[in-house]
Amino acid sequence: MNYKEIFTTYHQKKVSGRYVTNETIIPFLEDLNDNFKVSIEGYSVLEKPIFSVQFGHGKIKIYIWSQMHGDESTCTKAILDLLEVLKKEVAFSNFIQENYSLYIIPLANPDGAEAYTRVNINQVDLNRDVNQCSQPESKILKNVFHNFKPNYCFNMHDQRTIYGVGATNKSAIISFLAPAFNESRDVNVFRSKAMNVIGAMNKELQKHIPGHVGRYNDAYCDSCFGDYFSSQNGITILFEAGHHPNDYSRDLTRKYIFIGLLTALNNIYENVIVDDNNSEYFNIPENKVSFFDILYKNVKINEDNIEKIINFASQYTEVVDGDDIKFEAKIVLIEDADSEYFGHVEYDMKGELFHSKFSLVPINDLKSYFYIGENMEFVNGILKE
Repeated sequence: MNYKEIFTTYHQKKVSGRYVTNETIIPFLEDLNDNFKVSIEGYSVLEKPIFSVQFGHGKIKIYIWSQMHGDESTCTKAILDLLEVLKKEVAFSNFIQENYSLYIIPLANPDGAEAYTRVNINQVDLNRDVNQCSQPESKILKNVFHNFKPNYCFNMHDQRTIYGVGATNKSAIISFLAPAFNESRDVNVFRSKAMNVIGAMNKELQKHIPGHVGRYNDAYCDSCFGDYFSSQNGITILFEAGHHPNDYSRDLTRKYIFIGLLTALNNIYENVIVDDNNSEYFNIPENKVSFFDILYKNVKINEDNIEKIINFASQYTEVVDGDDIKFEAKIVLIEDADSEYFGHVEYDMKGELFHSKFSLVPINDLKSYFYIGENMEFVNGILKE
């Protein structure tokens, strides 16, 4: 199966960027054919509908949910692409219908999506609410699990741009995790099967983004949905969409999430009665916090009449601007001088002097508008041409 060709043919070109809300997805849900069952599972705190899409009548049951954190929309876009393939690619659609029952919640936190926040409108992180289920959105996610009784659970998220793959200078474009089901992080048959599928996805993705796949930390969190579903014998896989170089809209990352999804579906079918092999999973390097959005090296500063050379960085803050997201760079001081960090953009300033309208030294959390040397002006963190 040529995954890249399928993506190029069927991906939803009308949906792009980071700001994805119910208004974005409703036209596509309304355009699905009779093979899909679109329902309203319930409503958010602000009475916005939370939609589900069911597809197929096969024995293998997969529960997929995305955007429980409202500002994590990359996987939602990839889900829309998958739905388009299921609608139009007849052979693949028939294969999925016959072998799988899919239960998809494409956007679990519509209030948070509209406000572009991680939390819901009550400032609750839904992914820390599985035990209390204090929010209507959390109750829906948990009720679907217990009513549907899936074999597999795909927990779809975004991760920040700070993550790299192990000790390398490669950004973590995608990270995976087979969540722990207990404090000691044991591996039972269900977690082993999740590892096996992740290993298959990694093997395929290395053909497309070599060295850019990471493994997320598996510390047990009993208030998180993925860990809870694992404890209930759901074969649970965490997808974390990360940063592809020069792709802050995450429309390239979305392609690789899509490839991961199709690979998982093929692997699960092919390996229903095959012995599990977790070596590929454990060969994936763990994520490491090692990146800044912009890194400035060897910058001279004059502090209290003492000159010294430092490194500092800029990190983007995402701000809603109408139906779009703006990226505002703010200065980050690097306290741990001995740690090796990388920048998605790097400048070697070769001892040139920092200065700005506000200060002779970089100030933490100040907007990134400054000068280095006599002629180099940095606007929103980037060197002005």
